Amino acid sequence: MSYLQKHPSITRDRVAKFLADGQWKDVNIHASLYEARASGSPAIELEMWSAPGQDRPTFEHAVKQEFAPIQVGHMFGPSWSTHWVRMKVQIPAEMEGKHVRLLFDPSCEALVWSDRGEPLQGITGDGGDNYHVDYTVTKKAKRDEHVRVLYLEVGCNGMFGNGGGLIGPPQEDRKFRLSTADLVVYNDNAWALYYDMEILAAMAKNLQDSPRGWQALVAANDIINEFSVGDQKSIKSALNISAKFFAAQGGQGNHQVYAIGNCHIDTAWLWPYDETKRKIARSWSTQLDYMERYPEYRFAASQAQQFEWLRTLYPSLFKRIQEKAKTGQFIPIGGTWIEMDCNIPSGESLARQFLLGQRFYKQHFGQTCDVFWLPDTFGYSSQLPQIVRLAGAKYFFTQKLSWNNINKFPHTTFQWAGLDGSSVLTHMAPANTYTAQVTVSDLINSVKQHKDVAYSNESLYLYGNGDGGGGPLEAMIERLDRIKDVDGLPRIKHAHPNEFYEHVEKTARDLVTWKGELYFELHRGTYTSQARTKQYNRQAELLLRDVEMLSVVAQSVAHGFAYPAAELDRVWKLVCLNQFHDVIPGSSIEMVYRDSDKIYEDVVNSGKALMESAMTSLFSHVAAESVSKATGVLFVNTTAWPRSDVVAVPGLQGPGVQQIRERDNAALVVAATVPGCGMSVADVTNGSADIEAVPVTAFKDSKGNVVLENIFVTAKISPRGHLVSLWDRREERELVPKGCAANVFRLHDDVPLFWDAWDIEIYNQEKYTELEGTNVRIVDEGPLLASVFVEVAISENSVLRQWISLGATTPRLDFDCSVDWHENRKCLKVAFAWDIYSDVATYETQFGIVQRPTHRNTTWDMAKFEVCGHKFADLSEHGYGVALLNDCKYGFSTLGNVMSMSLLRAPKAPDANCDMGHHSFRYAIYPHKGAFGEASVVREAYQFNVPLVQLPVDATSSADFSIMPFFTLSGDSSVVLDTVKAAEDNSSQVVVRMYEAYGGHARVKLSTKLRVTRAQLTNILEEHVEDAKLVVLGSKRSVDLAFKPFEVKTVKFQVKA
Repeated sequence: MSYLQKHPSITRDRVAKFLADGQWKDVNIHASLYEARASGSPAIELEMWSAPGQDRPTFEHAVKQEFAPIQVGHMFGPSWSTHWVRMKVQIPAEMEGKHVRLLFDPSCEALVWSDRGEPLQGITGDGGDNYHVDYTVTKKAKRDEHVRVLYLEVGCNGMFGNGGGLIGPPQEDRKFRLSTADLVVYNDNAWALYYDMEILAAMAKNLQDSPRGWQALVAANDIINEFSVGDQKSIKSALNISAKFFAAQGGQGNHQVYAIGNCHIDTAWLWPYDETKRKIARSWSTQLDYMERYPEYRFAASQAQQFEWLRTLYPSLFKRIQEKAKTGQFIPIGGTWIEMDCNIPSGESLARQFLLGQRFYKQHFGQTCDVFWLPDTFGYSSQLPQIVRLAGAKYFFTQKLSWNNINKFPHTTFQWAGLDGSSVLTHMAPANTYTAQVTVSDLINSVKQHKDVAYSNESLYLYGNGDGGGGPLEAMIERLDRIKDVDGLPRIKHAHPNEFYEHVEKTARDLVTWKGELYFELHRGTYTSQARTKQYNRQAELLLRDVEMLSVVAQSVAHGFAYPAAELDRVWKLVCLNQFHDVIPGSSIEMVYRDSDKIYEDVVNSGKALMESAMTSLFSHVAAESVSKATGVLFVNTTAWPRSDVVAVPGLQGPGVQQIRERDNAALVVAATVPGCGMSVADVTNGSADIEAVPVTAFKDSKGNVVLENIFVTAKISPRGHLVSLWDRREERELVPKGCAANVFRLHDDVPLFWDAWDIEIYNQEKYTELEGTNVRIVDEGPLLASVFVEVAISENSVLRQWISLGATTPRLDFDCSVDWHENRKCLKVAFAWDIYSDVATYETQFGIVQRPTHRNTTWDMAKFEVCGHKFADLSEHGYGVALLNDCKYGFSTLGNVMSMSLLRAPKAPDANCDMGHHSFRYAIYPHKGAFGEASVVREAYQFNVPLVQLPVDATSSADFSIMPFFTLSGDSSVVLDTVKAAEDNSSQVVVRMYEAYGGHARVKLSTKLRVTRAQLTNILEEHVEDAKLVVLGSKRSVDLAFKPFEVKTVKFQVKA
């Protein structure tokens, strides 16, 4: 007789000890898990060849090398090195007729290869939840087995790289011990009992106050009483006990869980890109094996880039995946090139992520993806719903907001509506993870934590080891099979994610709608960390924008020029690759940034070469032999509105050059009213070139302030380097409050709770030092540019040098910064106090704007103490405002009337040298009459980031030369022409993408001088949506377009050859 109801905790402990691989393993279930085991010669003989350095050689190269014998106990290393093990396997006679497995534990990662060079399965050693070291040698051994040869590619890194702790920088000399190399035969009944007992133990623990919890405890206790080590009959009897328990099914009204295996391989993080390529092969080959053994099993994988790597490096494995995709077991998902960050990339970059991703899936798997799959990124832009819809998808999955550290997101299944009102059906797995382990507690939480279960009684459940790859293990699939319909738990089944979303669409009622961004209340430091990466990204995005536009024009008018479609495709894929959600945010190890820097250098060099090619094709007949012999400068404006700028032209000479800039000896030239998408020439042979510019001046006032003044504004810089006055001469308005200042550098303590490179915490704002400038002096005195130099000692180790400049043609005040940065967990910000009152500040986001509070009334307001913006942030009241522009920064904060921008951070993990070294960046202040919606902030921010393209020319030969504008946009100024490119499938078709930037209805006329024969509206994938009416008037073709607030439109023109 049992009295377990009087001592349930003791019985639960008894059950736990029965399952534990520890003190009692010689008398519990572990003593019966294996029928046979063989190690050493002749069963297993090992030889090894080590690749030099950090090389990752191919199979074909490795097998030709000289191998030397090794034994169990061998130490692989150092970190990141690769070692190829050749294994000769002789199955012992006593294993005849049995399912024989290899247990190979190198304490790190490995890939099993056949002797024919076929990747077979991944290995993850060194214990823990990720442990997977078994490989099936044969399902049924023969009497006289021949010697088999296997190769094992051992990579000296763990599942999560080589760091100390989870996020510590890599340890460069780690060693990994080969702890096991055995042949084994499983006792299948014992393993089945083990899996049964795992479920019973978990139900007894998690359902303690329910009848089913008690029943599970009784069944588990009865099994232990029945079990006897080495007695197979006792195991079968025990299985009968568990089978009786699992036979009781749940009701049809139970919560339904849709389970999908995944392994979420971070494309780079605590390991470099090259290691990811191997992680993909290890992880996905393992899942293919499970698909053969479990026909109902489903596995989803995202990121077209990873599939492309597999197709290139492991073609046979890719073909196997294509076959399993046809059966519905292997599910390509997501629709994007990689799982990108959604804060930093531009709107066009997000569009290209989908364009590249969906086209890849269509080409190689026959269909695009319906689900935008992004479980692990650090916030979600308010324009994503529209972009997702325009990319042919309609559902969205994530779970990251479950990490919020201030407010808990209130919904699980809901409609997410973006800036323009487009919506996508969204689900956030209530298990609050994408690496679930198929546990009873997870299933219970899928109901308990489901915030919309009143409207939709179902949820998605993503299981499998992830981040570093791996995916589901055999034990997870076995547990899932046992609990698919068991009384006391939700029902669970293997399913395609589409099945879940389609069922929700049909059955859910009264789902709520969340409008606007899904702001992530954590990882706010990722707007700033790894500043050079973010700068490279902005440079690459805008460089490729110009290249595409000029290449379209060159192909249209320059004989023999061919649009460089293949090269642009290549470099755009590289840009998108580096936008992965642990690379561009700044949360990867140093190795990753060495790689990404090389990639960006490749992109920039290619972009500049493509730009030169297009410009040469267009203007070679007027180009000067050299800049020193030029008599003029040709300016090309790739924005769609006319603009006038003071432009620096290095090396230019001539009597018409009125000023040389002091810091770099560049000639300053006025580019006067260059038409949108057009060109003009400045003649420097005489002084008339700059006739439109009213001089700007620089002088010191009686208080020692340096004064910069033009016809628009008067700016005063104090001896401390602070902007103490900004007077709008036209509006007769002071912008800096009395006793306050702008351009004030603040050095903040920056010590987060754990996630070093990821987080800026709210208490960061409480502790800082205001920095003072010295050596303030005038360096440029006009007439085209007035500048003052300021030097700021940040610390004993770091210094900032700044040039504050005012041009003759604009009220914009520019700040050019050069910083030598060597700090430890500090954050450098710059703050601006304005005499402006508003409850909201406006920030640029992808294809639009987002407004956020300037107060901390609620915890939701407070949580947005650091936010993401792109080219500008703006603080406006009725009638007036000031915009803060930048060329590469993304972290902002506005509290009351003080705007600040985060410039540099100094975290020490996972990259111990993050941001150390030299930095150059620019920002600007743009005062404007009218509130934000009435001002030209969007255009000014573009101009600050998209300089006029310049070419030294012979002014005489180019006097009557004009081939532009090839595109004009007339009508409402709120519409921005963002992209002009050749169509993906036909370079004789031209794609133009525009968006409404301010949040209102707008009408525009898009005109072109291209010989257009047809116009159509398309989606982002450049697929036909509807025809557009083409109006022909002389040499111009035009279409009239109506925009809704924040709408993105894509027009495709068919151009006559």
